[in-house]
Amino acid sequence: MLHRRNDTRIARRTLGLAAAIALALAAPAHAQQGKPTVEELLRRLEQLEQRLGGPAATTPSGESLDLASLDQRLRALERNLELQEEAREAKARQAPVVSAGSGGAAIKSGDGQYEFKLRGLVQGDARFFNGDSAANDTFLFRRIRPTIEGSLGKLVGFRITPEFAGDSASIVDAYVDLKFDPAFTVRAGKIKSPVGLERLQSGNATALIERGFPTELVANRELGVQAQGELAEGKVSYVLGVYNGAPDGRDGATTNPDDNFEFAGRLFFEPVKGVGFGIAGTTGDKEGSGNSFLPRFRSQGQQQFFNYRSAVVADGRHTRISPQGYVYRGPFGLLAEYVQSRQELVAGGVRADLKNTAWQGTLSWVLTGEDAGFRGVRPSSPFKPGSSLGAFELVGRYGVLEVDDAAFPVFADPDVAARRAAGWSAGVNWYLNNNLKLVLNYLHTDFDGGAAGGADRETEKAVFTRLQVAF
Repeated sequence: MLHRRNDTRIARRTLGLAAAIALALAAPAHAQQGKPTVEELLRRLEQLEQRLGGPAATTPSGESLDLASLDQRLRALERNLELQEEAREAKARQAPVVSAGSGGAAIKSGDGQYEFKLRGLVQGDARFFNGDSAANDTFLFRRIRPTIEGSLGKLVGFRITPEFAGDSASIVDAYVDLKFDPAFTVRAGKIKSPVGLERLQSGNATALIERGFPTELVANRELGVQAQGELAEGKVSYVLGVYNGAPDGRDGATTNPDDNFEFAGRLFFEPVKGVGFGIAGTTGDKEGSGNSFLPRFRSQGQQQFFNYRSAVVADGRHTRISPQGYVYRGPFGLLAEYVQSRQELVAGGVRADLKNTAWQGTLSWVLTGEDAGFRGVRPSSPFKPGSSLGAFELVGRYGVLEVDDAAFPVFADPDVAARRAAGWSAGVNWYLNNNLKLVLNYLHTDFDGGAAGGADRETEKAVFTRLQVAF
């Protein structure tokens, strides 16, 4: 394409100059009409040469000003123009390209091989609980996450995301991709577990402020390596990985705590855009006690309602299985998943293979007509007072988490740990533009057990609000 444009420009110049020569040669017959002479054309040609390449090459006195000599001069001038155009284009290809927009800032090398992107997510919450709750009303930063990501040539990609919310800084994601092919990429580092569907959803795109109960039964972040890719033009995706192993609902330890590895896999199909389903799971041994091996389960309001006794030890196989799927068609959205987590435990000489389960269904409806999606909603018209309100989305969720009855009373204290939690949430999301989102949620969770004397834990009722800035 570039060569064709150059050829077109050269052809236009050549035709124009040739026409000028022909006109000049015809000047003796039309001198009376003010046509330029060959001498005048030569002077113009010399001036143009001087502007393009330095001192003009003048014709020695007495040299014939014939067509051949002018044609030679024109060819040299055309070549000079070609070289200068090629030099400008080569310089443009080497110059870095800097861009900034709603998706963040980026700098890319002229050849497109190297790219660095800066993105960010800030979420500030106000949370209010019912008067009988043990939780305090509070303002907090839920996430403060700048992200640096990019590519180092065609083969290497990377991502680094620190977390500055909370009392201390930490690393959320830190990995390197070896991009051999869209069908086969190797990712190594600290990465999201590939099992939970809502866990895999970006924190700025979830329908409600906090994720549902199934996320409590899958690992959060893992340290390890995985192969991943897309097949059939993106309609099939897969992940196969090996990791240090993390307990349900937690990040993995910074080093392998028990010399055992955990294996995970995920197969997901999206035969048409917006309709996807699949299955994921993990298997591996865990041997030890404490936070690196055993879970604790939290309510929708992020309050702990279940934990094992301190004497409980993980001692054997831990497996998870999760069928999952979503449907996003026009403004309508549905996300559903189920997780079963089985783990072999020992307490006081008693051994058990406990099975905990959770499921959820989340519905969403974009009132302003934009498309719903797994990656969030993009308003068709950003908020502008008096003319556009942005996009509004209604969301609702129901979910249940059930602890194996065999956990009580040996492995868990029924006066402290609830055996079941069932909760629903409803909310509205206001997308003012692609970067700014305001959220209002109401949460209601009922518990079976978890209070002194075998009574039920107090129902959790809360109102959460959020201001989110993402780029």
